[in-house]
Amino acid sequence: MSEHKITKKSSIGEVIKKYPETEGVLKKYFGSGCFTCPGSKMEDIAFGAMMHNMDPEIIVKELNEAIEKKK
Repeated sequence: MSEHKITKKSSIGEVIKKYPETEGVLKKYFGSGCFTCPGSKMEDIAFGAMMHNMDPEIIVKELNEAIEKKK
């Protein structure tokens, strides 16, 4: 795998905009609300994970895997 493009400090909104192929992973962990929530532009993956009681490292790993699969 090449270098990780997404980190736990990446903003959710940026990930949605830049990597549409990650939509399924974001919905899996955060639900579909992130796609319409104004806070997603400022909140990062770590914050979203904390709010949903999830491990941010697992989410980041799956998001980066989704990007790699698209290549």
